[in-house]
Amino acid sequence: MESNMKDIFKIISLAEKLKNELRHSWLSSGRQESVAEHTWRMSLMAVLIEKNLSKPVNMEKLLKMIIIHDLVEAEAGDVPAFDIMNNEELKNLKAKNELKAIENIKNTLGMDLGEELYNIWIEFENKTSYEAKIANALDKLEVQVQHNEADFSTWIDIEHSLCFMLGQYVEFEPALIELKDIIENEAKEKLKSNGIDVESIKCD
Repeated sequence: MESNMKDIFKIISLAEKLKNELRHSWLSSGRQESVAEHTWRMSLMAVLIEKNLSKPVNMEKLLKMIIIHDLVEAEAGDVPAFDIMNNEELKNLKAKNELKAIENIKNTLGMDLGEELYNIWIEFENKTSYEAKIANALDKLEVQVQHNEADFSTWIDIEHSLCFMLGQYVEFEPALIELKDIIENEAKEKLKSNGIDVESIKCD
């Protein structure tokens, strides 16, 4: 059987770009966060909350999903969520570029492994399983954790309300609701301490 290790190494090399692809998030040190760092803490969150979940979870599948979900950004780049919220054209372009990227990854890796990664990514995007819903929730929650840890000067106005919109992503799982409440309360205190009237902000 012919080895596909050279093709695997191509994706390993591609993934290095995620260490340099910067997100609209800053660390407590003031340095901008990379996609790879975001993915790493999502993985840690998944491991730590497993025993608190209300249903059994396929942890291998969940971790693969988390690790793979932003791999497309090595080719397509990172687009902040608030940029596409009210921009259907940009949203469609992002989806098109990311689909092309995961198809390139699938084709590079070949039949079995390529198909597995492709299917995991599609499942994440479509939120078609318990694991996919958890991964999507952790994706949103980790973003807010990082915002809470960053200096308030890095927040833009829309982020004042985004921190109160996390409920829609966690409503299916009590443990995630509890985690969301902790993160949201931390955000609320940060806003208050910086003179923001949180009562005037629309909450979910």
